[in-house]
Formats: sequence, structure tokens, C-alpha cells
Amino acid sequence: MLSTLLAGLLALQGGSALAQDADQEKANVGVIKDYYAAYAEGDLDKLKTFFAPGIVWRIPGHHPLAGEKRGADEVLAFFAQLAKAKFKAEPIFFQAQGDYVVDIHRGWSNVEDGKPGADQLFALMFKIKDGKIVEAQNFLTDQHQADAFFWRVYPLKPLPERLR
Repeated sequence: MLSTLLAGLLALQGGSALAQDADQEKANVGVIKDYYAAYAEGDLDKLKTFFAPGIVWRIPGHHPLAGEKRGADEVLAFFAQLAKAKFKAEPIFFQAQGDYVVDIHRGWSNVEDGKPGADQLFALMFKIKDGKIVEAQNFLTDQHQADAFFWRVYPLKPLPERLR
């Protein structure tokens, strides 16, 4: 009888923890949905409110915007450059597990008249802590397209100016 009672209490505690986890995961997805709404508005000050001070954002590739951005100011500088390239994002899917949220979205730009721009699917893996993005990792479907696009939009300065 006592073992049945203890088993029942443990099951209730586990159920409560699962409900808490589900609530937190739902809240984390909400953070990312709100982040995308702010991104669509192009409001860099509003975007900054979603970033933890020590945020790390990783952009894959071999182009001028690739690499690891550390801190809210570096991440915002990256987003300012995306805005110059008229880069847009259309969220498609969100899923959370624990502190992580994964999204799939269409990312595109039509900044180049008459030239093929960037248009592909991206996945981002966000880590959320205390309602703020602490880490983000970009994954994309066509790295070569992204590299070529960003080199066209952000070419190197000619020599010898580039070496100064």
C-alpha cells in the first residue's frame, strides 16, 4: 500500500515537471516568434531586447558576413548588414525541446536587379535562457549560393586600398 502511494506521488511530481517543461518550451517558441516579428519590422533596437549580453551567433560560410558574432553589438552589426542587403525571413516551422528552439524559415533578398539573389531554406538552432537568446547557429540548404550572393553584395575593396 505504501509503495503504491509513493509511486503515485512520484508520478504526479513527474507529470508536474513535464507540464512545466512544456510551458517553458512554449514560452521559448514565443520568444523566437516575437524575435522574427521584430526582425520583419527592421527595428534593431527592438531586436537587441531579445539578445543576452554575451550572445554568440554563428554564421557558416566563406563570405564577408560569415563567422562567429560575440555580444549583442556584433550581432546587431550583422543584422544591420543584412538590412542593407534587403534580406528577409519568412518563418515556416518552430519546435522546442528544453532550452532549445529550432526554426525553419525561407530567407531571401531581391537586392540585385536582374541577377539571381539569395532564396533558400534556413534552419536556426537557438538556445534560450531566462527569456533571452544566448546562442544561435545558422544552417542553410545551399552554402554556395549564400557565399556567392554575399560576395556580390559585399565585394572586397580594390588593391592597394584593401591593404591599408
